[in-house]
Amino acid sequence: MTELSLQQAWTAVNVALEKSKEVGVKMNIAIVDAGANLKAFARMDGAWLGSIDIAIKKARTARFFDMNTGEIGKLSQPGGSLYNIEHANGGLITFPGGVPIRDAAGEVIGAIGVSGSTVEDDHLVAEAGAATIP
Repeated sequence: MTELSLQQAWTAVNVALEKSKEVGVKMNIAIVDAGANLKAFARMDGAWLGSIDIAIKKARTARFFDMNTGEIGKLSQPGGSLYNIEHANGGLITFPGGVPIRDAAGEVIGAIGVSGSTVEDDHLVAEAGAATIP
C-alpha cells in the first residue's frame, strides 16, 4: 500500500478549495491517512464552525468503511443492515461528503471529508479532491 503523502493531501485540499470556489460555497475540508488520522485540514474564510467536526468525521467514516459516506447512509436507514451505525467509533457521519482516496493500484490510502453546503455540493467537492490522487 502506498502511503498518502503530505504533498498529496495538500494537493487534494487545494483542488477541493478550487472546486468550492467554483461552486460558490464555503467549505471545511479534511484529509485523513490510511489509519484515519488527520493529515490536512482547511477551513475557508466564513465556513460554518459546526462543519469542522462534520468534515473530519466524514473523512474518518469514509476511511473506516472504504466507501462513500452517502452509500453508508443508504444502508443505515431504519430497517437497513447498518441501522444506527452512526453511533459507532465515537460518531460517524452517514450522509454524502466523505470519499475514500485510492492510489494508482486502487488501494485506499486515506479519505477526504467536506462539509459546509448541501450534501450534493459536499460530495461534488470531495470527489474532486479525491480524484487528484493517482
